[in-house]
Order: sequence, then structure tokens, then C-alpha cells
Amino acid sequence: MQADHKKITRLLKTARGQVEGVLKMVEEDRYCIDIVNQLLAAQAVLRRAHCEVLRAHLGHCVAGAFGSGGKEARQKAAEMVDIIDKISK
Repeated sequence: MQADHKKITRLLKTARGQVEGVLKMVEEDRYCIDIVNQLLAAQAVLRRAHCEVLRAHLGHCVAGAFGSGGKEARQKAAEMVDIIDKISK
């Protein structure tokens, strides 16, 4: 993985903490909107981590594959199409 490991680790640990906090809120039977807001916050952090990893992949792996061309470039393009399909669902 070419993404900034420290940044990705920090984001994922933040998301983990938020999810643990949401679980505690559910166990404490807290107000639904408060829980939803915390879930949205966790999703936002995961989205940032997702974008960072994907950006690094595009900048390094995909760009490198297209630089060398051939089968590897087609494979990387197909992977990106699959990821875009998953994101759009």
C-alpha cells in the first residue's frame, strides 16, 4: 500500500473509537438522532481513509501500470471500474 500509513492508521483508529462509542450509546439506549450523528461521523472518517488509499493507488499503482502499458494497465483499469461500481451502489 502506497498511502501514508500513519494517516490511514490514525483515521481507522478514530473510526474504531467512534464505532465503539456508538455501540456504547446503543447499549445505554441513547437518543436515536445522537446515535445517527455519531454513525455519520464514523462514516465520514472511513470515507476519508477510503479516499486516501484510493488516491494513493491511482497515483502509484494505476499510473505505473499505465506507464508500462499492456495487460497490467487493462487489469488496473478493470479494478478501478469495479471499485467505482461498488461505490455507486
